[in-house]
Amino acid sequence: MQRNTHSDGIEAPLFSLLPQGLLGVGSTRGRTRLATAMTLRWLAVAGQTGAVLFVYFGLGFELPVFLCFATIAASAGLNVVLALVSRGGRLLDETEAFFQLCFDVLQLAVLIALTGGLSNPFLLFLIAPVTFVALSLRTHHVVMIAAFAIGLAALMPLVVFELPWRSGEQLVLPVLFEAGHFAALCIAIAFSAWSVQRLSEDEEKMVRALDAASIVVSREQRLSALGAMAAMTAHELGTPLATIHLVSKELYRDLEDGDPRREDIALLSEQAERCRDILRKLGNAQEANDIVHAQMPLSALIEEAAAPHRGLGVEIEVASVPVDSADKKPPVIRRSPEVLHAVGAFIENAVSFADSLVTAKVSWTDRKIVVTILDDGPGFSPAVLPRLGEPYVSERDEGHLVGGDMGLGFFIAKTLIERSGGRVATRNAASPSKGAIVQAVWPRSALQPLDIA
Repeated sequence: MQRNTHSDGIEAPLFSLLPQGLLGVGSTRGRTRLATAMTLRWLAVAGQTGAVLFVYFGLGFELPVFLCFATIAASAGLNVVLALVSRGGRLLDETEAFFQLCFDVLQLAVLIALTGGLSNPFLLFLIAPVTFVALSLRTHHVVMIAAFAIGLAALMPLVVFELPWRSGEQLVLPVLFEAGHFAALCIAIAFSAWSVQRLSEDEEKMVRALDAASIVVSREQRLSALGAMAAMTAHELGTPLATIHLVSKELYRDLEDGDPRREDIALLSEQAERCRDILRKLGNAQEANDIVHAQMPLSALIEEAAAPHRGLGVEIEVASVPVDSADKKPPVIRRSPEVLHAVGAFIENAVSFADSLVTAKVSWTDRKIVVTILDDGPGFSPAVLPRLGEPYVSERDEGHLVGGDMGLGFFIAKTLIERSGGRVATRNAASPSKGAIVQAVWPRSALQPLDIA
């Protein structure tokens, strides 16, 4: 990505994300709504109540009904208290959500212990609150909840309540079966917690990175809007400035030589002319951005993308290479802010790692346009190359985070290329050459200038 330079000469990223996301908005961790937690708890209360009633009255099995309903009532009581003291729409902080889920695990474990413990086939329901924690809280909370659930399951054999069965009969399962049931629970909790946590983290990273890409495009659009405003201002101020300039020239001619006011009038005329020149430049700059003139040769766009990164100790070479029977002249394309920013980001990344040379090769056929960025640096790390383009994956190696943005710049550039209708491929140069190669390919129609009738 493009960088700003501080007064001390140190380059800093023009755009980066805080660890918690865009002003905290990109982070989804610990942002569970109280109403959601309460709704899930009410569903659990209803399900547990129905199961106890069915087993006791429907199947006629013996079980400690009073203790079971007391345990279920504890969960319902927590919901009632929360409804009285809190607004359902508010977000739970991580600590509060963690302790509420600890209570849910404890309540469910007690109910299972009262109805057979490790022999109870509903033992696997302990996975549910752990999965919810993995979806909404951070890793250390997930580990603690998982360990808490497994620990409670390990204590269940100490409880003397047997698996509910017909009156006068007792179903005794082998210890080995219960041990297998416990092992299955441990494996299921660990796998569910890890996989859901991983998926949730990936989703969070993707949301934050896409937010960043949206901000980049939005910034380009604001700059275009600013240019339009500048052009309008130039047009509106042009006439009064021309009048001032004309009147000042007339006054200058009317005053006699030696009149001290002539110097002031001359200065006024000079400054009015200077203002007109400035406004003329603003108007000309906007003309290059309007819908008719927002087009340029492909090679010129690549030159524009490379310009901010020249003079940094690495030579940047732009080469145009037509393929097969294609027109020898570079195709004229839309001056797309997305393409300009993305190619600039790829060139900047190449400059960061190149030893002395970066080559931006432009090629085209009658059907497609290809931009290839090559550098003579160390190339992509074999461990990183398969995942390159994912948000928060460093471009070259895990120890070198490009521009401090953790690979976010590459992800944004790739996303912008794909939004413009292209695709991105990455590889290392074949031996004996060295360096990294990033190639962007578009259908020629995707970058064609707009047809204005």
